[in-house]
Amino acid sequence: MPQLDTSTWFINILSMLLTLYIIFQLKISKFSYPSDPQPHTLKPMMKSSPWETKWTKIYLPHL
Repeated sequence: MPQLDTSTWFINILSMLLTLYIIFQLKISKFSYPSDPQPHTLKPMMKSSPWETKWTKIYLPHL
């Protein structure tokens, strides 16, 4: 019964790990990370409504 030749395993495993490392580095380098968040000045949104400038009558429901 012949014995298993394991002399090339080290090179195969090492080359596989190196190839995986290079592939992952290339994948990660193509990923675009979002920029750092910048503080924004919040301006209040004032929408003019027609009832803000004039008086409106409020009708009560019939009792």
